Amino acid sequence: MFRKHIAIPQDHGSWVFILSPLLIGIFAGDSFTFASFHLVIAAMAAFMLRQPATAIIKIYSGRRSREELTAARFWFVVYGAIALFALIGLTLEGFAYLLYLAVPGIPVFAWHLWLVSKREERRQVNVEIIATGVLSLTAPAAYWIGVGHYDPTGWWLWILAWFQSAASIVYAYLRLRQREQVEVPTRSERWRMGSRAALYTSFNLASTLGLGLVSVLPRLIFIPYLVQWIETIWGITHPATGWKPTRIGIRQLIVSTLWTVLFILCWR
Repeated sequence: MFRKHIAIPQDHGSWVFILSPLLIGIFAGDSFTFASFHLVIAAMAAFMLRQPATAIIKIYSGRRSREELTAARFWFVVYGAIALFALIGLTLEGFAYLLYLAVPGIPVFAWHLWLVSKREERRQVNVEIIATGVLSLTAPAAYWIGVGHYDPTGWWLWILAWFQSAASIVYAYLRLRQREQVEVPTRSERWRMGSRAALYTSFNLASTLGLGLVSVLPRLIFIPYLVQWIETIWGITHPATGWKPTRIGIRQLIVSTLWTVLFILCWR
């Protein structure tokens, strides 16, 4: 029953994509209530549910031994039950409308499982970007609970968290491509490879800077995006040729953590 690779997500870098928007929403809402606790439990249980669900699909498609089926079913039921009870708690607290935010996650989750059944789930950057958009919906949910009612500002939190996650994913794939190269690429090749990552982070920086100047967003909210932009430019000019994936992951985690902290401070 207690098989780690079935009970706990093994792609450790994905944790930041659920924890970061949750923390942003909680701090932006400036309040942590019992309903907030229910949201955190529901979000984390739904996030954890992906691991046993993926294992079940792999077992039925012949990619894993059927000996693991009992454990996979067990954890699927456990996480599903926890998420269900937490959602019931949210409903009883008067936040039933937050359940609508879970609707986009259903087709995205089904899409992921379909790719798993076809052995095509790896290196699906666009799917991952869409998936982080679903995870980023926890930011407005936590914010609305904090302020006690629906507020359009929550959608800004969603967009800002999603765009950062999207840029982070594109940059991570760039670094993984760089490490696979035998020798350091030429300057023009570096910029060609990193053009998409540079475009994402530059757009985020320019947008937050401009929206801050016209007072649509807090004026200093561009600072965390500036940090991400600097990291991206540095990564393009300093390829990760020969780096171990762990080194790339740790650096990504540090940058994402710093971005989250700076976002919370600059938003407040």
